Amino acid sequence: MTDSDLLDLDAVREVFETSQDFTIGLEEEFAIVDPESLDLVDRFPELKARSSEDPLLSDAVAGELIASEVEIRSGRSETMAEAIERQIERRRRLYELAGSMGVSLASMGTHPWADYLDQEIIDTPHYQRLKRDLGWVAQRNNTWSLHAHVGIRGADRAIAVCDRLREKLPFLLALSSNSPFLDNRDTGLASVRTEIFTRTFPRCGIPESFGSWEEYAGFVDMLRNTGSIVEATQLWWSVRPHHAFGTVEVRICDAQPTAGESTALAGLIVAVIAQTALDLDAGRWDGRQPLRDREIEENLWRAIRYGMEGRMIDFDRGREVETVRVLEETLEWTTEAREGLGIEVDLPVRNGSYRARELFQAGSSIAEVYREFTEETERSFSHADGA
Repeated sequence: MTDSDLLDLDAVREVFETSQDFTIGLEEEFAIVDPESLDLVDRFPELKARSSEDPLLSDAVAGELIASEVEIRSGRSETMAEAIERQIERRRRLYELAGSMGVSLASMGTHPWADYLDQEIIDTPHYQRLKRDLGWVAQRNNTWSLHAHVGIRGADRAIAVCDRLREKLPFLLALSSNSPFLDNRDTGLASVRTEIFTRTFPRCGIPESFGSWEEYAGFVDMLRNTGSIVEATQLWWSVRPHHAFGTVEVRICDAQPTAGESTALAGLIVAVIAQTALDLDAGRWDGRQPLRDREIEENLWRAIRYGMEGRMIDFDRGREVETVRVLEETLEWTTEAREGLGIEVDLPVRNGSYRARELFQAGSSIAEVYREFTEETERSFSHADGA
């Protein structure tokens, strides 16, 4: 489908009506850095050009706004095992290519000291349009994330899944939090990336509930007809129906410091999406009203501020629960989906933001922490078994 077709909501509806349930696609973003200084370097155009010579990477390497960032994509996979296998090989080949160019790849949600004013926005029509339309907002967004797609058959069903997923997103963000540093200081947040991206971009963050495909399509049509958007990719919500793929995409999480953590997080995201669909099909959501925006916002802030170390609000019971316990309950809740899709998830005891701040508080400088994380990232993501 062309860019214009992706805003033809009748055509997009047909994409979802013919979509296949529970196909999987993974997307991981990396910072391109100088191996000595660990400063960001604008080498994406060269990396992209050279990746086009590799049959495996030619369609798997993509740009994401700034020239010091690269994304690697698994492509559409029938199973989680296939998605992981494809992503492991693509990661390994990307690291080999980066090494041959004399650059390293880092994986945190933010770069701890890079000046956003120094960043160069890549020269594509889409991103140059963002530069013109969003100004400072686009320039400021030096962030790295992990996204997961799951095929969902049926347009109304996809919207229902998105609506119900909203209250789960703070839990996934808390688990993924891996960006405590910015402007060469400890921000006091577990995910300052979320503050930069989801709080500043338009049509971003956790959307309100749409209720039906008709309501969703009507809103997107209004955005198109009033000139607010010209591409479906200008819908940056943390959960969204992907117009080209017929998937539900979750995009709230920070990039992960190790391949094992990235794979586990992706597996949990996929399981949460699939379990939501299974519960809807079985009528398990019947009679339970979705959380209101203000309630979801309370847990989102707690995820941003404290990550895995804090507490979430259980609005059904009107009390606080340790976030670690909420994540354990989420894992238990997704048992049916995980068993059906062959997904194994080991929750980390100490996630990225926790470990980074632990090192910093023990006396390491922010630069030393970033170097240790970058070396750990390279060891794991470049490894042949993705460990």
